[in-house]
Amino acid sequence: MTRVTKWALAAAVLAVALLVALLPRGGDGTAAQPAGDLGPARSAAALQPCPEAGAAQPVKQLEGVTADCLGDGVRVDVGKAVAGAPVLVNVWASWCEPCRTELPVLQEYAKQPGAVRVLGVQVQSPAKDGLDLLAKLGVHLPSVYDGDGQTGPVRAALKVPSSLPASYVVTAAGEVRFIANPRTFGNTDQVRAAVEGAS
Repeated sequence: MTRVTKWALAAAVLAVALLVALLPRGGDGTAAQPAGDLGPARSAAALQPCPEAGAAQPVKQLEGVTADCLGDGVRVDVGKAVAGAPVLVNVWASWCEPCRTELPVLQEYAKQPGAVRVLGVQVQSPAKDGLDLLAKLGVHLPSVYDGDGQTGPVRAALKVPSSLPASYVVTAAGEVRFIANPRTFGNTDQVRAAVEGAS
């Protein structure tokens, strides 16, 4: 190998290393971008911002669990975001027919005086499908995206049953309580009674 060839090879290796070093990476607190541009779907859905981490201790069952905010793609520490005050967590999927009935009820409940915060968790379906559904239903609740696989980190931490929707009340003390009855809310009175019974 000639000296010129060695220098050319070294320059090529250095150029590749520099290119790799300059490529953007995830894990810096910004959103992991799913396939496709979600900007138009996010604009149409106009979701409320996801809750931010407060000063309260994270909810133990959800400690260290993160997911992307469906509305803007920002990474959310779910255990910290639901800590400190009662929260109704609703797990849903875009293909779930009972979810389509329940989501508008939860939107209506969230607008009522004395309602606890409501956080949606989209599972087992593409983010765009979820955003399109929420836009169609006129539901603007803050929601996190737990992935389209069989089990995302939020779903695993909550031990969500296979049938959806599934709702949980996270109490001010950080206890997570599954709402078994009713499994699907048909009106806001049912939501209020379930939240009060679990708080």
